[in-house]
Amino acid sequence: MFELIDKVNKKHMKPRVVDVRSGDTVRVSQKITEGAKVRTQIFEGVVIRCDRKQSVTSRITVRKIASGIGVEKSFLLHSPLVLKIEVTKRSKVRRNYLTYLRNRSGKSARLSSVNFDREGVNDVRDKEAEAEEERLKAETAKAAEAEQAKKEADQAELDKKADAVAQSHEDK
Repeated sequence: MFELIDKVNKKHMKPRVVDVRSGDTVRVSQKITEGAKVRTQIFEGVVIRCDRKQSVTSRITVRKIASGIGVEKSFLLHSPLVLKIEVTKRSKVRRNYLTYLRNRSGKSARLSSVNFDREGVNDVRDKEAEAEEERLKAETAKAAEAEQAKKEADQAELDKKADAVAQSHEDK
């Protein structure tokens, strides 16, 4: 029974994910779908919680201050909507859950940074996610190009009509 569950879980897990720990400052690129449009949104903040690291449901909670208000967002690491996670800063912490940061602001909410191998930690190449990101960029560029061509065609048509009107006024 458990072998079957493990087999299904392994199929949905990404081959490699970034080693994210509590206290890390991360940039999470997430795919957002709004109607027919698809775009990439980046959420940058401090990881205050890591749950179930080796599971298909492994999750991180990221906190940032936006316009003076604390905003927290949870991301499933193996979700296809999470395109990329990049660790920008690593801090020294002594616990896994940093929920005490919710009550602090300013200097008391600062964490002391630690030197780490940034390229080594972030070198997780997921070919499918990169291909998806490139496809989204190409799709967006193609849509913008089509929109520009449509605007140019409309402008050419308006210029043609304006010339025809100017010509008819000159004839009179």
